[in-house]
Amino acid sequence: MTIIRRYFLSILIILAVVVLSLAPMPEFPKLGDIPLWDKWVHFVMYGGMCSVLWFDYLRNGNSRKNYGKWLLLLVVCPILLGSLLELGQEYLTTCRNGDWIDFIANSVGVLLAVPIGLFLLPKIARRFAVKS
Repeated sequence: MTIIRRYFLSILIILAVVVLSLAPMPEFPKLGDIPLWDKWVHFVMYGGMCSVLWFDYLRNGNSRKNYGKWLLLLVVCPILLGSLLELGQEYLTTCRNGDWIDFIANSVGVLLAVPIGLFLLPKIARRFAVKS
């Protein structure tokens, strides 16, 4: 129960990303005029998710010094999630299509969240630190 309470925001965002990735989506005709709008959505969704993961990770007193742990939790796992969801869209749904360019947009969003997590979020996370 402690993990759920400490990482509630991350869990909520991950669940939202999974649902948004696998649920049928209506057509948005107005957005069709924006070049590559779908890729921007993937980029922002995964960059935002990864930033929230960094925030929760840091506010719970975890250190950036343990590079192996944060690299796995905050970079590799979100990229794997993006790849699995793209495969899920392709093979488990009839309403969505998996796309390699979506996977690249997901990964770029995750990778762009790394400098945010390393340099911006530690100061913010300290203000919201969870007391043990």
